[in-house]
Amino acid sequence: MKIASFNINGIKARLPRLKEWLEETRPAVACLQEIKSMDENFPASEFEDIGYQAIWHGQKSFNGVAILADGQAPVEKKRGLGIDGPNDGEGEQARYLEADVNGIRVCNLYLPNGNPQPGPKFDYKLDWMKLLRERMQELLAAEQPTVVLGDFNVIPEDKDVWSVKAMADDALMQPASRDAYARLLGDGWTDAIDTLNPRGGVWTYWDYQAGAWPKDHGFRIDHLLLSPQAADRLVAAGVDKEYRGREKASDHAPVWVELKD
Repeated sequence: MKIASFNINGIKARLPRLKEWLEETRPAVACLQEIKSMDENFPASEFEDIGYQAIWHGQKSFNGVAILADGQAPVEKKRGLGIDGPNDGEGEQARYLEADVNGIRVCNLYLPNGNPQPGPKFDYKLDWMKLLRERMQELLAAEQPTVVLGDFNVIPEDKDVWSVKAMADDALMQPASRDAYARLLGDGWTDAIDTLNPRGGVWTYWDYQAGAWPKDHGFRIDHLLLSPQAADRLVAAGVDKEYRGREKASDHAPVWVELKD
C-alpha cells in the first residue's frame, strides 16, 4: 500500500501536474497540503474522473489540506487540532486532517512555517507542535497502524539541508523546532525517509528563487512518520524528485512510503 504526501502549492495552479502525478504513480492514498482553496471550490470531480475520492479542509488563499484515496472514500476521523492562528480573531487555520483508509490511520498536516523568528509566528509554530505531539501520543496509545505525514516545515538535522549556513537563521532549522520534531521520534515514531537514507542528502523542497532547483539547493521538510505497527510493515520510501522539474511544478516534490498489506 503506497501512501504519499504532496505540498501542491495551490491546487488550481497545479491541477494538471497533480493529476499527472496521480495517474503516473497511482498511490493508494495521496495527502495534499497548501491546496489554497475554500471548501466549496475544491475540484473533487477532477479526481473522481481518475478514480480518486477525497475529503478536504480548505481555507481561502492560504493553507488547506486534503486526503485522496484510490477507489474509495477516506473515512474522516478528525480535522484540526483546536489551536487558533497567530493573529487576533483569525480562528483555526486549515492545517490538519485525519482519515482511515484500508485499516490505516492517515494524518495529513501542514505545520506552520514560523518565520520570521523570533516572534508570534514562531511561537505559534511551537505551540502547534506541542498540540501535535499530544495528538500523536493518543494515536500511539490506540495501537493502530498510523502514518503522520505532510509538510512539517522542519529540517531535522544538518544532513537534511544543502547549506547549514544558508538556512541557519530560518525557523525551519532553529533548535526549538528541531527539538520538538526529535521529541516526536523519541515517543516512538519512525521517520521513514531518514531510516532508509541515514546519510541524508535527500531533499523534498527547492525554492523558486536563486536557481535552487538547477543547483540542487534543497532541503528535507516533508516527512512520513510511522507508528510501530506501521513501521513493522515498511517496505520502501522515497521522493518523486523528477516532478519538481516539470513545467509549472510545485516547489515541493511528492514523498511516499510503501507498506506491506
